[in-house]
Amino acid sequence: MANQKNTAPPIAKIKPTILEFHQHTRTDNYFWMKEREDPEVIDYLNKENEFKERCLEPTKTLQNNLFKEMKNRIKEEDSSVPYFKKGFFYYQRFEKGKEYPIHCRKEGQLSAGESILLDVNKLARGKAYMNVNALSVSPNTHLLSYAADAVGRRIYTIYFKNLTTGKLLEDQLSEVTGNMVWANDNKTLFYSKQDPKTLRPNRIFKHIVGKNQATDSLVFEEKDETFTVSVKKSKSGKYLFISSNSTVSTENRFLSADQPEGDWKVINPRERDLEYEVDHHEDFFIILTNADGAKNFKLVKTPVESPGKPNWEDLVPGREHVLLEEFEVFRHHLVISNRFNGLSRLEIRSWDGHKNHTISMQDPTYSVWIGNNPEYYTDLLRYGYNSLTTPSSIYDYHMDSREKTLMKRQEVVGGHEPEDYQSERIWAMAADGQEIPISLVYKKDSFTKTGENPLLLYGYGAYGFSTDPYFSSSRLSLLDRGIVFAMAHVRGGQELGRHWYEEGKMLHKINSFTDFISCGEHLIQQKYVHPKKLFAMGGSAGGLLVGAVINMRPDLFHGVIAAVPFVDVVTTMLDESIPLTTGEFDEWGNPKDKIYYDYILSYSPYDNVKPQAYPHLLVTSGFHDSQVQYWEPSKWVAKLRSLRTNDNLLLLHTNMEAGHGGASGRFRALKELAMEYAFILWLSKAENQPRNSTENV
Repeated sequence: MANQKNTAPPIAKIKPTILEFHQHTRTDNYFWMKEREDPEVIDYLNKENEFKERCLEPTKTLQNNLFKEMKNRIKEEDSSVPYFKKGFFYYQRFEKGKEYPIHCRKEGQLSAGESILLDVNKLARGKAYMNVNALSVSPNTHLLSYAADAVGRRIYTIYFKNLTTGKLLEDQLSEVTGNMVWANDNKTLFYSKQDPKTLRPNRIFKHIVGKNQATDSLVFEEKDETFTVSVKKSKSGKYLFISSNSTVSTENRFLSADQPEGDWKVINPRERDLEYEVDHHEDFFIILTNADGAKNFKLVKTPVESPGKPNWEDLVPGREHVLLEEFEVFRHHLVISNRFNGLSRLEIRSWDGHKNHTISMQDPTYSVWIGNNPEYYTDLLRYGYNSLTTPSSIYDYHMDSREKTLMKRQEVVGGHEPEDYQSERIWAMAADGQEIPISLVYKKDSFTKTGENPLLLYGYGAYGFSTDPYFSSSRLSLLDRGIVFAMAHVRGGQELGRHWYEEGKMLHKINSFTDFISCGEHLIQQKYVHPKKLFAMGGSAGGLLVGAVINMRPDLFHGVIAAVPFVDVVTTMLDESIPLTTGEFDEWGNPKDKIYYDYILSYSPYDNVKPQAYPHLLVTSGFHDSQVQYWEPSKWVAKLRSLRTNDNLLLLHTNMEAGHGGASGRFRALKELAMEYAFILWLSKAENQPRNSTENV
């Protein structure tokens, strides 16, 4: 029995701020939490963390056990499958007890001596956070550029290393995105910078090795605040591309990589609702586009000398039920990642058009992806595969003979038998008659379809991002304890094609929420889960999903984990100084337009908190988060605590040293995951459910 004084939750001060727009007035009692430097804000976040620790004290042993389990399944001394590029085999490896990768290469053959390009563990010494965003080797293989962030706000510094001497150069490019590419002269690096306030990538600069950053020349500036900009190189190595992207429109520029001082040329000017991605093959640019009504995209080719849309010639026409997602160009082959009936496929085409086929897969629900294929002149495709039961596997596939070689399968230390687990793909009927796919997995010997199981339902449903089923060794800690894990492929993702995305965005966003509710109800009806043991989890835009759902159906879920949740949608989308806002008007709608203001207001989780009984709730946040600012989950928890009518667990965990992705390193992040899993397991097995009061804490 805990002491009442020690278990009382922190109560956030009410400081009403009146927000008026479209002649509509909202009162935000916790608007003051936006003041990042205010000691009162820091004090409140610390008190919430302390309260969370006190409430979860009974789970400390469980958390420690979970962390040890998950950590011990990871092979500490491990390495990636090497890939070959310009005379070197490149790979990364991990050493026992270390959090970060060591990037290496060997010249000519794998039996050669190892050269360490970058040891991220050394960069991380004495730092609470470290992320190396990208590494790029110059075309002559003598120089390395890499981008490092020691805070978690995705603001990087680019450093340069001489790979012959092993010494760092004096060059440093600060306050950049980490996006960069070398020209073929081995001294020119193009890179992108972000707006210092909104963090929108909006400028491309050119740096000459040995020069001060202050002398770098501005190559391109994207002035439309709904667009972001990036730079990349064609796989052939012959062209550089600057890509301006919004949610619904693209514009690409190109330049010979041999002529970094040349003039950039536009492939096709931006048009509303025209998207296109570009690579290069011989005398043509290969383009993935939704032009000419190809809603699910098509592939075209166009001459390098005159690349505009009037010269686009279909290579792979658009198909009604097949979504083209990605392509990879080789000298003799074209590889297309497409999606049919919600599942990804890899389609192999020879440029002569006579040897087309699709690689076969074995599981009922799975993930497959194009791997790292830097070589242009090869007949081998590297691809990755996993499923809810099969660990991540890397294959080399001969595109002519159709022979495949398993290069590596993720090792689960202590053993893992895929046949001990069962994955399924089922369909739930949505409120409007749409069928929603659900991928699920459970351990065979602990599952009976009698409606007694606990189940965790995960969802995302935004940006056209498809949440493919994947293997997680950490998830075994849930499955082995009898938890069923399920993924709801709700609208807003792109699993069933472009229409699936469009029916879950803008003025159709409500479909994402009702789809998720329908999936939960279906799992109960089909007796995969006990009605009082259904849990939900979502992060970022998935946090918006579960946040909206518990306002609409607070009775459906017993407990919810909302990770870095985007919950204060109206206020955020009205504030164009916040990172991501302007670039997402075509995802959520611009609330400066009243029709979108009213619609967003109708589902925004923060604005729709009301006096009712809410499920147990664990909310996580990162103080340095640049995507979902820390104050959104903080305000949401404060408002929930002031209005809810029950005393279920309501906990806020703010990582004061991390950003959107949580803790850095391969082991530190497991501690937060162990906390989340312990929260679910505790609630699913306790006869007397834990409370925030003195009872049962």
